[in-house]
Parts: sequence; structure tokens; C-alpha cells
Amino acid sequence: MTDVILELRNVTVSYSGDITILKDLTIKAQTGKITGIIGPNGAGKSTALKTMYRMLNVGSGELLFKGDVISRIEQTELIRRGIAFVPQNHSIFGGLSVRDNLVLGGWSIRREQARIRDAIERVYDIFPMLREKDRALAGTLSGGQQRFLEIARSLITDPEVILFDEPSAMIAPKYSKQIYQFLTRMKESGKTVILVDQNVRQCVNVSDHLYVLELGRNKINCETAQMSGNTEMMDLIAGWIAHKVD
Repeated sequence: MTDVILELRNVTVSYSGDITILKDLTIKAQTGKITGIIGPNGAGKSTALKTMYRMLNVGSGELLFKGDVISRIEQTELIRRGIAFVPQNHSIFGGLSVRDNLVLGGWSIRREQARIRDAIERVYDIFPMLREKDRALAGTLSGGQQRFLEIARSLITDPEVILFDEPSAMIAPKYSKQIYQFLTRMKESGKTVILVDQNVRQCVNVSDHLYVLELGRNKINCETAQMSGNTEMMDLIAGWIAHKVD
């Protein structure tokens, strides 16, 4: 049986103390697999990722990494342990060069300059178009190229787990296709991916395990290989796709 590497266990999360978004939510990410999280708008998908990355506090329940409770650790410690996050909203520094953005991705290991240089060469091998733009200002890149830069920056510390929030949002289809190919390569290299995406069909296609959220709770969770026999899930997904509520 595959080990669980990152887990939200019976977690409740509230904004401003009185608006509860996640309600007794459990999500388990298996080592070396892609875990997809889908659901309609307002289901709590992005909130779940932000909670995993310690951007939001756990109200009740636990956040665990490799079996250790990490609900209260600092985000810098989370990064050192091997967790990275690619947010939904563009987070590059447009006035800095591509290389300088990548250097910032190694802030937690900034005393290890040789390691950062090697990591930059490694991500340039993965994303050759970024090597070509090495000294270009990040703000001059296309939307898709900026998304690749954000992903590349998350890899500088060589994380074990990568959290992706809407990686294909607002980018050209050709770049979207490349992103999903990249996610598959990451899994093949042994990394664990947790994915929230507005593109329900693609999320289902690349994921090994799927969680369907509704109003901050688990609606359904199953291996994607089991979906063909899960009429309830297929009806839900078909409805969201038909109404474009991803």
C-alpha cells in the first residue's frame, strides 16, 4: 500500500472566526501520486491547499506530513521539509529577470549558492524556453511562460510535494497541455502532486486519486480508475462541465 505523505485530517478552517470554509475535511495525498481536488466554486478547494501550505490556520483537526503533526509549524520550516506551492494568482516579480525570480525560489536555501545555481540549470533543462529568457524581465513573458516560471521557481528547493492551484487558469491551450504533461513527468520522477484545477476533465485524466468537495466537505473520494463504475461522481462531473462551473 502506498504511504500517505501529506494529510488534512478532520480539518475545520474558518475566515474571520465566523465564516467556516472547511468542515471536518480529510484529504490524503499518497507518495509519488497525483491527488486531484475538484468541486464547484466555493467548495473549499483552494482553501484546502492554502491550509496544507500553512497560509491558513487549522481551527480543529490536524495537518500531517509523513505522520508528523505540522499544524503549527512556520511556513519556512514547511518549505525546508520539502513542500512547495504554486498559487492560482500570478506571483512572479515582473520587474526582475527570469533568473532572479528563480533565485528567489531558493530563499530558504540562500546560503547554498552552488545548490541554487545547479537547481536553476536543472529547471532550465525542464523548461528550455526559460533558459532562452534568462535575462529577460519576467513581466515581458507571455501568460503561459510566466506560469512555467512560477512552476520552475517552486522546484528550486527540490520539493517532495508540490501543491498546484489552478495551474491552467487563463493561459493558452498549448501551454495548458504542456503543464499537464509536466505534472505527469513529476509523478514519474517520484514527486507527489496535489492538484486543484478549473479544468475538471484534465484534472480527472491526470490524477490517481480524486476528491470531490462540496461546501467544504468530502462529497466523494476514490481512485480515478474506479470512476467508470461511480455513477454519482460521473453525473456530478458531467453537470459541472456542462454548466462550466468548475
